[in-house]
Amino acid sequence: MNKRLQRNSVSSGTYWEEIAGYARAVRVGDRILVSGTTATGPDDQVVGQGDAGAQARFILDKIEKAVVQLGGTLNDVVRTRIYVRDLADVEAISRVHGERFGPIRPANTLIMAQPVGDEYLVEIEAEAIAGAGDAL
Repeated sequence: MNKRLQRNSVSSGTYWEEIAGYARAVRVGDRILVSGTTATGPDDQVVGQGDAGAQARFILDKIEKAVVQLGGTLNDVVRTRIYVRDLADVEAISRVHGERFGPIRPANTLIMAQPVGDEYLVEIEAEAIAGAGDAL
């Protein structure tokens, strides 16, 4: 018997999600996939302009909210990918990542890239497996 997987998604309501046709996060089975996330606030303004650490903190809060909305927790995150505009910001961003994920220790990749929009200093995506945090 082939069990059909259930698919759910959440939106954070940003302008680009509607235009580009994507969800903030999607859950299929026990996997939760969070799209590349920037420090775009609910009013479509950039939070923490000029401060990569503040942007990373806002982004991780936004990622956590999406994961929770889909039935997971931050402890369930098993992979993060960080896209950073300027290598000078790597330590500030890494410290914020460490504050949130130090005991969780997901696999992580950090890539120098140019997130869309000069005001964006960092973009982060995440993958979680619901229930994976129970093994911590």
